[in-house]
Amino acid sequence: MDTGATGATTISEELAERAEAHDLLTLGVEEEYLLVDAVEPRAVEAVEQVFDFVPPELGDAVQHELTRAQIEVASPPQLDLPVLAKALHELRSAVAGAAEQAGVRLLAMGAGPAAGPNVRIVDKPRYHRMRERFGDLSPGPGLCGTHVHVSVPDDETGVQILNHLRPWLPIFQAATANSPLFGGRETGYASWRSLMWERWPTVGPTPYLRSFAEYETLVADLESSGAMLDEGMLYWYARLSARYPTVEIRMGDVMPTADDAVLLAALARALVATLLNEVREGKPAPDVPHPLLMAAHWRAAHDGLEGLNIDMATREPRPAWRLMRQLFDYVGPELERHGDLETATVLMGRLRAHGTGAARQRAILAQGGTVSDVVDRFARLTRGDIPAT
Repeated sequence: MDTGATGATTISEELAERAEAHDLLTLGVEEEYLLVDAVEPRAVEAVEQVFDFVPPELGDAVQHELTRAQIEVASPPQLDLPVLAKALHELRSAVAGAAEQAGVRLLAMGAGPAAGPNVRIVDKPRYHRMRERFGDLSPGPGLCGTHVHVSVPDDETGVQILNHLRPWLPIFQAATANSPLFGGRETGYASWRSLMWERWPTVGPTPYLRSFAEYETLVADLESSGAMLDEGMLYWYARLSARYPTVEIRMGDVMPTADDAVLLAALARALVATLLNEVREGKPAPDVPHPLLMAAHWRAAHDGLEGLNIDMATREPRPAWRLMRQLFDYVGPELERHGDLETATVLMGRLRAHGTGAARQRAILAQGGTVSDVVDRFARLTRGDIPAT
């Protein structure tokens, strides 16, 4: 969820010049986490105590989220995937360490897995306005997602890329599924966060837009309608950033490990670069009916990668992993051109072997584990103390 916070994600002049000289795209990642009790799996209102221990050199890279049981990090924009990976690992480790000093744990899950007392919102005017206008649309300790920013040349091109992105985002959503538990129970969905998030009035697939002018008009109309306070509450699954020259892909759960997030970022950049080529060549965006997109996103939330999703070319259900592999092959040339192919291939293999976060949680329960066991293991995965297996 975007709550209007600003992070240390402004691109440097040197990086912009490198990107332009080599026709490469920058990328950055934002991740939202839960704070849970040191012993029990329930969420706790501890964000201010955690901030007391956040290293000052991280600056605005660590931010508040809507509730007092959440915290967010934002990586600086990068060209080199290994540099991004290092930044994400270090951010997770630093914030997890601050949480432990505050007597709690950091948890990369899309929704609160255990029952607990109501969690209050952070005491900021904008958050109070959101609660007054929209009520309690995010029950529990809060919803935690992953957002990937990929640079685009200009807003007009960015809108055309949004049109081309629409049929690919359901499989991205399936790959991030990491919230099968909520309030201490199995929900039957790989991403229960997705279902709860859809309560907000502007959540959903990005509409097909003819131009940036139409984009701006629609944003203004939505604000006038009262469906959002400002452009920060435009919760489409992909949008133009209100602050940076980027396309922001933002429909996914926060992922269990930094490596999972790095894979998502690499694929997102390669996809945007591939679609940018199509826009430059004048290829029209696929004509995908909105109801079919909604069905595909529902299927992604329900099945994750372990079930089916909809092949937008044939409009038929296919194994989601096969569609994920199709995506990987489609963007392969841009993965290679950006220097990411080897890393992405390794990380893709790990995701295939270990499954999504939802699959990993369910595997622990299937082996006789409890919700507490799930949280214990995922807190260690979040920090990076143990491998994903």
